[in-house]
Amino acid sequence: MGLIHIEMFATLDLVGQAPGGPGEDPDGDFPFGGWQAPLLDEVSGAQVSDAYEGTDALLLGRRTYDIFAGYWPDQASDEDQDFANLFNRIPKYVASRGTPELSWAGSSLLGPDLPAAVREIRERHEHVTVVGSLNLVQTLLREKLFDRLDLWVHPIVLGVGKKVFDGGAVPTNITLLEPPVAGKLGTVLLRYGLADGTPATGDMSAPDRGLSR
Repeated sequence: MGLIHIEMFATLDLVGQAPGGPGEDPDGDFPFGGWQAPLLDEVSGAQVSDAYEGTDALLLGRRTYDIFAGYWPDQASDEDQDFANLFNRIPKYVASRGTPELSWAGSSLLGPDLPAAVREIRERHEHVTVVGSLNLVQTLLREKLFDRLDLWVHPIVLGVGKKVFDGGAVPTNITLLEPPVAGKLGTVLLRYGLADGTPATGDMSAPDRGLSR
């Protein structure tokens, strides 16, 4: 069974809406489209590149797919050529409530039973990468259909916008896979893996913790 890795960019208050550009997702009159751009540096850029190593399929929501399909097929700059070669070569699976025309070569529309479709993709590929696609990500989190969550937390607070965990989240244990690494501008990569069970509770004043009064 293959692995599903989620690549997610969020603010300190966990807003994940429209990090890439002003027109990416204006829902709710979101005024901060493109908030990630001023916080990119060499460290976070290298982390993003490394996160795609071994990827043999993309899993995208409709809005992210449209953005990618409008950019990567014609991208020829030296700086982005490795991404363009990868994205244009591998299969793209798209989650959508509608029936869009998918013109980007190698693109397929997932069926209406999204969890079942994702499980089928998992059997077909070794490393499926999910990029952006906030609504899709929330479904994967609820269904626990992921193996790794790469969460880049950026040092800003927006106060408005769609959040990574925005309603319908289920109790889930996750484990930190490696020490957090921060870029020069303060963006921190938190790399988590899905863990077994559900969150436990305890008593911080218990005698064995040395906190009792």
